[in-house]
Amino acid sequence: MIPSDFTSALANHLWQSTVFAGIAGLLALALRNNHARTRHWLWLIASVKFLVPFSLLAAVGGRLGWLTANRIAQPELPLFMQQIGEPFPRLQSPAAVAPAVLAHHASLLPAILLTVWAWGFLAVAFSWWHRWRRIRAAVRSGSPLDMGARVPVLTSAALLEPGVFGIFRPVLLLPEGITERLAPAHLDAILAHELCHVRRRDNLAAALHMAVEAIFWFHPLVWWIGARLLEERERACDEEVLRLGSQAEVYAESILKTCQFYLELPLVCMSGISGSDLKKRIVRIMTQRAANKLTLGRKLLLAAAGVAALAGPVFFGLMNAPQSRAQSSAPASAPTRTFDVVSIKPNHDSGGHFRFGNDPGRLVAENVTLKFLLQIAYRVKDAQILGAPAWTSSDRYNIEAKSDDSSADMLRKLSDDEQETQARLMLQSMLADRFKLALHHEMKELPVYVLVVAKNGPKFHESADTPDAPAPSGPPAPNEPQRRHTLRMNGPGNVSAIAQNLDIFADVLSHQLGRPVLNKTGLKGDYDFTLKWTPDEGRAQMPGGPPGEATPSADANGPSIFTALQEQLGLKLELQKGPMDTIVIDHVDRPSEN
Repeated sequence: MIPSDFTSALANHLWQSTVFAGIAGLLALALRNNHARTRHWLWLIASVKFLVPFSLLAAVGGRLGWLTANRIAQPELPLFMQQIGEPFPRLQSPAAVAPAVLAHHASLLPAILLTVWAWGFLAVAFSWWHRWRRIRAAVRSGSPLDMGARVPVLTSAALLEPGVFGIFRPVLLLPEGITERLAPAHLDAILAHELCHVRRRDNLAAALHMAVEAIFWFHPLVWWIGARLLEERERACDEEVLRLGSQAEVYAESILKTCQFYLELPLVCMSGISGSDLKKRIVRIMTQRAANKLTLGRKLLLAAAGVAALAGPVFFGLMNAPQSRAQSSAPASAPTRTFDVVSIKPNHDSGGHFRFGNDPGRLVAENVTLKFLLQIAYRVKDAQILGAPAWTSSDRYNIEAKSDDSSADMLRKLSDDEQETQARLMLQSMLADRFKLALHHEMKELPVYVLVVAKNGPKFHESADTPDAPAPSGPPAPNEPQRRHTLRMNGPGNVSAIAQNLDIFADVLSHQLGRPVLNKTGLKGDYDFTLKWTPDEGRAQMPGGPPGEATPSADANGPSIFTALQEQLGLKLELQKGPMDTIVIDHVDRPSEN
């Protein structure tokens, strides 16, 4: 299956290269009365552009932007990236997962297209290879001929026109008996033409475009560019031969006699005497006028086009680099605040107590990994975090962050949803500042679990509607009784909920399974329940725990989490696929201690 992001990137590259070739064509038209070598360079650059995506240059600019970002003072209110209208990337709704089957069938189309492309590529490559073998055989069977040229000269019995074979060690291949069929003046003109191809390294340019034609054989524009390259290549050599003093009549006769006695070259990357439209070429040689030199204005035009082609994507990446800071924009009604004091210390006791509390204006976390903090800050699961170094899952930290009293009081006046939003934004800002985190978002087709009600219905009841006791300030103590509206991990394979909704429960299941879990039960209330199961070996069961450090359950023969859900809660998990928001880590550093 071809990833959708690759398909999108390929489509972008194709239209960008097409536009680039169109601009090169306009420049070639503007320079139609100038030297052909200038137009040949324009078409060659347009061809090579198909091999160089603009995204590579933009990535260079993005890297430069990241290197310079640390020297730029951060704004008082940090801006967060790529999340317009919603401060945090949320899991797709069940409705977004419903068309997963259709998406699966639709994904077959890229695979079919890839197969068709592969066959086309092989057909073009085989055609070039077959023709190359023919020329190679002629070279190997050739006999040396002393003509005083700067490259080795061979004669071959094969019915080939004169041509230069080879890129780095070129040889001039002449048909056997050509010295008897052509007059010395004609031979001198042909030799001058072929040596011009050698000086210009036309075989290398032709080979590059052959690679473009093989890879992008389905794009008509690359074949049209190939025709323009051939025409301007031969025209440039014609201009050079006439400039060196050959008479137009003699040179035209040498071309006509060569075409009369010998066949056309079978390989594009072998520069010969023929090429392009023969009639137009002879007329052009006989009526040759001196080509205009590039004026200062046209030189500036070409220079500006070249700078724009190279610097434009780099500048785009440079300007967008600050936007890849790991932050999001907050709603206008609730301006984002930041922690005033942040303490981050390594925790070397991997078996120590895990704790995470996030109250208005205060965050306390013990024995947590950066991977866990990313999941909290961006509402994603482990499978939705891409490009993170291994240490983000193994290094553990104790973190305490505080805002000043006035900011904490303002946060307490917000609604619960706004408080949650601000808490995540403040955590994102801390990660960007202390961990130098930079990331971007991508939509990917991922496996997801959907939590649904089993056949016989749920086996738990809604929590009693009793007034909530005032919650103690600060995070819960290690041995404190569980509060209402909380869901607590009591150890590996043991979770209890008091007056908690199933959306939060689905988040906890996501941590346990390492895969997004969507709540599709339709149950909207707050519930009390307990779930016990045997954790899989090699999977961390406590949030923030590194993979491979699962603690054995008290009951090693207990049910799996899938069985426990059905037997104890009357729920089940169904595996589906759906488009999910992922975060791709562009840069992250270990924090300094303080």
